Amino acid sequence: MYQDLQGKTVIITGGNTGIGKACAERFAKEGCNVVVNYFENNALGIEELLGQLKDLGGQAIAVQGDVTKEADIKALLKETLEAFGSLDIFLNNAGLENEVPSHELSLDDWNKVISTNLTGQFLGCREAISYFLEHNVQGNIINMSSVHEIIPWPHFVHYAASKGGVKMMTQTLAMEYAPKKIRVNAIAPGAINTPINAEKFADPEQRASVEEMIPMGYIAEPEEIASLAVWLASQEAKYVTGHTLFADGGMSLYPSFQAGRG
Repeated sequence: MYQDLQGKTVIITGGNTGIGKACAERFAKEGCNVVVNYFENNALGIEELLGQLKDLGGQAIAVQGDVTKEADIKALLKETLEAFGSLDIFLNNAGLENEVPSHELSLDDWNKVISTNLTGQFLGCREAISYFLEHNVQGNIINMSSVHEIIPWPHFVHYAASKGGVKMMTQTLAMEYAPKKIRVNAIAPGAINTPINAEKFADPEQRASVEEMIPMGYIAEPEEIASLAVWLASQEAKYVTGHTLFADGGMSLYPSFQAGRG
């Protein structure tokens, strides 16, 4: 538990499922005011989630919105301030992916992924930083990246490009606003047992194939990523900015060379 997080307000985009939901639950346990942003197509169970967050010890509201729309991000901040009066942490978690051979990838598919994964995160960063500067808040931004900010991924060129962009955006913003003590970091998960991966990991052969790429040999749970998010948001990490924290069981360590092969 991080005592300094009690009473802090955190916005989590895509906070009603997968890693975002696990982060919402963990921040609630830390006694935070949690603002769950969700997309309109994923609204099922939102009231139940809010009840769970309150039971865990936090205060919580939900705000529907599309992270690719500037007006929706502005409205998200407005509703947060109306409910809790302040903002301390902005966690850009919303994202999507789909598999398409690169030569068949439509411009619409490219734009959809880039708009959500990169532009959406930029909009969140910009609004949070503007608020922090206006109110002299030494705020905290956490961007959800991926191991594919450094690992090429055939058939997912739009996803990999978006996460590579998140890496440089995170570093640039961290450098730009470090004098104001505004910290900007990213988390790069590897294989995580989330709903988007449920079908793949339910197949024993596909699951085993993924596990072979992980030196630690297992697929992590979303809660293991949430624990890193609260640490980055806490004063325990007050000297950490501009970094991507990889949580991948060693996936990014060239596992094909494990055991001296190569």
